[in-house]
Amino acid sequence: MVRTPLTPEERERGERLGRLLREARGGRSMAEVAASAGISAETLRKIETGRAPTPAFFTVAALAGTLGLSMDEVAGRCAPAAPTPSVAA
Repeated sequence: MVRTPLTPEERERGERLGRLLREARGGRSMAEVAASAGISAETLRKIETGRAPTPAFFTVAALAGTLGLSMDEVAGRCAPAAPTPSVAA
């Protein structure tokens, strides 16, 4: 099966998710957080670095729960920034 290429927006959303997870992980090791979420450290590494920009919903939910984040917070922080309205002269 051939995957369709990711859009720039999907890649950016993946990068925002990775940053959020790294920040929330703080000083905890990648292995500790991954084990608590029931995923491999390599999967977490790929998500945090943006190499897996579209992880499965249940993976994100498990990580959010482990890191004390609500899914609303994850969705809100990873959503694209709203475009700023242009000012008419």
